[in-house]
Amino acid sequence: MKAVLDACVLFPTVLREILIDTAAAGLFQPAWSRRILDEWRHVATRQGAEAGAEIALLQARFPQALVEPGQGGFGLDLPDPADRHVVECALAAGAAAIITANLRDFPRGALASVGLRAIHPDEFLRDLYLRAPDPVLAAVQATEARARAAGGDMTRKELMRRARLPRLAKAIARLDTTQAAPFPWPGATPREPN
Repeated sequence: MKAVLDACVLFPTVLREILIDTAAAGLFQPAWSRRILDEWRHVATRQGAEAGAEIALLQARFPQALVEPGQGGFGLDLPDPADRHVVECALAAGAAAIITANLRDFPRGALASVGLRAIHPDEFLRDLYLRAPDPVLAAVQATEARARAAGGDMTRKELMRRARLPRLAKAIARLDTTQAAPFPWPGATPREPN
């Protein structure tokens, strides 16, 4: 499946790293346009950060992700016509979805009319996790390790909270508890405590 990553999901480092690592694991094919990358750069600059090196690394890692949008979104009724380029990128890429935290900017009916849907990154990653838990968990763990190496001493819960991924965090916690719970073999009798 191809999915366009909107600038709002590329800018936050933790979220971007989890999404990109799941893409590298083959769970989906990311797509973006030059304008989406420029929006990321602009937001980073406004926040006093520099995104140039991160953008260059991302492009080197996924050279096939860069798409030249066409005019397929012409006449599409979006709350902000300036977001039309994201839809045009998705159409040019042959993507099924736009991963964005700004769902209100991409109404369901308008996108359905061109065969697309917008999905929040939390829901998207949770769904990927439910289908393929190991690579998504590996992406989360790799992001945790990078954060620790950079001096960010925080728990997974805090990391997921900062990335605004509560559904994914719950799904991981739920699976962790079910895997940790003992499951008796059929016909086994419970042991008496020593």
